[in-house]
Amino acid sequence: MAEEKLEEALEEAEEGVALNGMHQFMTFKSGAEYYGIELKYVNEIMGIQPITEIPEVEDYIKGLINLRGKIVPVIDVRTRFKQEPFEYNDRTCIIIVDVKHTVIGLIVETIADVVTIKDDDIEPPPTLSTGKIKNKYVYGLGKMGDSVKLLLNPEKLIKDEDLSAIDEAIEEDELQDSEE
Repeated sequence: MAEEKLEEALEEAEEGVALNGMHQFMTFKSGAEYYGIELKYVNEIMGIQPITEIPEVEDYIKGLINLRGKIVPVIDVRTRFKQEPFEYNDRTCIIIVDVKHTVIGLIVETIADVVTIKDDDIEPPPTLSTGKIKNKYVYGLGKMGDSVKLLLNPEKLIKDEDLSAIDEAIEEDELQDSEE
């Protein structure tokens, strides 16, 4: 169902359907919370795939998958958010996003829906007790009726130095494949 809504939303975006003062988000569940990523970053959704581990990278970087011949790094959103790890199952999905000119897979527990949120219903996240620190991944809170979606900035989910380590691992993997 969410995949069909994603396809419809992506088609509308390609056709230039105006969303004056509104944004569309792919929402998913991680732990007890619901998060949203703006649809402009989302390429596709897929089920969990076999993952090739990368040595000596951050624990949230689970490894690499082969997406129709393209090597794509995947990160576990729960691990990135310092939440308890979960066992992957048939509801586990990978959201393929384009971040910082790199295609990355985000492993999430389950996809919720594609939602449209008005600009007026998006508020900045509250400042933490120190008065200076804001949640580094959440750029806004999307109000939808009685619920709130934590809106993510996908560019903050992965560090530039991690992208460099991933690029090196992909180059090594492609080099090994060409030697075989």
